[in-house]
Amino acid sequence: MPDQQPLQAQDKLAFLLALVPYLIDHERVSVAEAARHFGVPEQRIRRAVELIAVSGVPGETMQYQHGDLFDIAWDDFEQNDMIVLTNLVAIDDSPRLSAREASALIAGLQYLSALPEAADRDAIRSLMAKLSRGAGGAASNVAVGQDLHDAALATIRRAVADGRGLAFEYAGPRTRGGTRRVDPLRVESIDTDWYLRAWDLDRQALRTFRLDRMTSVRVDDRPAEKTIGDVVIPDTLFQQSGGDVIVTVELDCSALPLVADFLADTADAEDADGRVRIRLAASNGFDGVVRLVAGLPGRAVVLDPPAARAAVRAFAEAALAAE
Repeated sequence: MPDQQPLQAQDKLAFLLALVPYLIDHERVSVAEAARHFGVPEQRIRRAVELIAVSGVPGETMQYQHGDLFDIAWDDFEQNDMIVLTNLVAIDDSPRLSAREASALIAGLQYLSALPEAADRDAIRSLMAKLSRGAGGAASNVAVGQDLHDAALATIRRAVADGRGLAFEYAGPRTRGGTRRVDPLRVESIDTDWYLRAWDLDRQALRTFRLDRMTSVRVDDRPAEKTIGDVVIPDTLFQQSGGDVIVTVELDCSALPLVADFLADTADAEDADGRVRIRLAASNGFDGVVRLVAGLPGRAVVLDPPAARAAVRAFAEAALAAE
């Protein structure tokens, strides 16, 4: 390949700034492979490597001493056309992730790779490998599992990848199950609970389903009518629909962050006793409200409507009778 026009000074600097991290990341790479990657003649790569080898940062005496310059494996470069950096300058002094920080990021990436919409899993695996290599210490072996949700997540992922609908049996804690037919859109996790955001075909609306309430999850034969690009998914986990009932709940102010995703509107101001009133949008069965109060024993009280108070009372009486 004939050489191209000489690079301007600023272009040459940008090229070198891109080339050095590439060589560091690949550890050992041929001149031909580097030329293909950057789309330049091999001779330009050779000249750039020679320039890198005489570049560096002067020491305290403002004179270049041993270790102040980049260096390469010259024999390998001249005889085999291979590039191996043997001494790095300044770049190695940049802050590096600790082993704990790298492990936390790797755990987060493993979580992302489990989500159906995480299409480029090869890129995620490559990034996890780079984090492991670049940490200031050996990153811990971490694994994020979904336990009982693994099979459901795999089925949801397959439905999204194939552009198919999803069918499953769904039941609340106090209601009989029924078959739901949906177009899967996104899976989310809050604390230890996993939720499916999907377009419900029977209700023609966006709905949220807890994975631990879903059984017999299977890919439907029909093609999906809605994709994640067709539906605006709010930041809050639950949305109010026309058939919902507004329930007023009083709870400790300290518990307010735990229910932020469920609020129908803003919370009232805190009173002198550190209590606050909120309003929740609930279905007629009040299953969500019952779970909320049960999860905050002694900290939440349902005030209105009477049907919601009765649902909580019935749940408590059934729990006491079971003991």
